[in-house]
Amino acid sequence: MYPFFYSFLEGKAISELFINEQIRAKEVRVIGIEGDQLGVMPIADARKIAEDEGVDLVMIAPTAKPPVCRVVDYGKFKYEQLRKEKEARKKQKTVEIKEIRLSPNIDTNDLNTKVNAAKKFLEKGNRVKITLRFRGREMAHMGASVHILTDFAEALSDVAVVEKQPKVEGRSMTMFLAEKKN
Repeated sequence: MYPFFYSFLEGKAISELFINEQIRAKEVRVIGIEGDQLGVMPIADARKIAEDEGVDLVMIAPTAKPPVCRVVDYGKFKYEQLRKEKEARKKQKTVEIKEIRLSPNIDTNDLNTKVNAAKKFLEKGNRVKITLRFRGREMAHMGASVHILTDFAEALSDVAVVEKQPKVEGRSMTMFLAEKKN
């Protein structure tokens, strides 16, 4: 018969964790309820220990040699895992990329306004993508406009570091800035 059919009959393992009769290894390393090592033993003995305690045998490291199983209350174990994942997601900060668009004939005051906006983005911990867009005849003078991006990076040199140098991509030139680490 097919392995899929067996798993269908026995019930699928939730989130790839095998419990009790779903464990197919001949020998397993067992960790007790208190977290103490009980050693390597046949699967039948491990199931017996879990049954005597009134809890489940959960395979926590299937790729280890031999696989590692833990004697634990599965419902409580699953709840703890979900809580840890939730805490990790809470502490995680997603870094957004904010874009600032410039044109080659930008005036100094307009450039200063854009620099201040970029400074606010950087202080919030975001990365900033500065895009210099060229239209029509401006395409002929792309090389002469690199100084705008270098001036922009120089104005932010106290709070930012250039992550990617200016690079031409089609009709635009882009540069990435990231917050300077103290």
